[in-house]
Amino acid sequence: MGTDRKRHGAKLKCDVALEAIKGAKTINEIAMNYKIHPGQVSQWKKHMQEALLEAFNTKKQQGDASGVLVPQLYEEIGRLKFELDWLKKKIAKFN
Repeated sequence: MGTDRKRHGAKLKCDVALEAIKGAKTINEIAMNYKIHPGQVSQWKKHMQEALLEAFNTKKQQGDASGVLVPQLYEEIGRLKFELDWLKKKIAKFN
């Protein structure tokens, strides 16, 4: 029978990937320290680099998306203000 695969937590993966990105130690040294395969270290490093790139791209896209929403929000505010003013006039007529 085969052996069960080891499951590593997010903290360990993050620590290993950061250490690999820093480059102070070789991939093999990091793998020996954490008792994992060097290929796994390389994979986590690559995954983190891609995720970091995505994080910065996402922020830029969110900023662009908010620019599209601003006119819609102002339109909604104007509509609600108009309705509130109309209601105030109606209430004033009844008093």
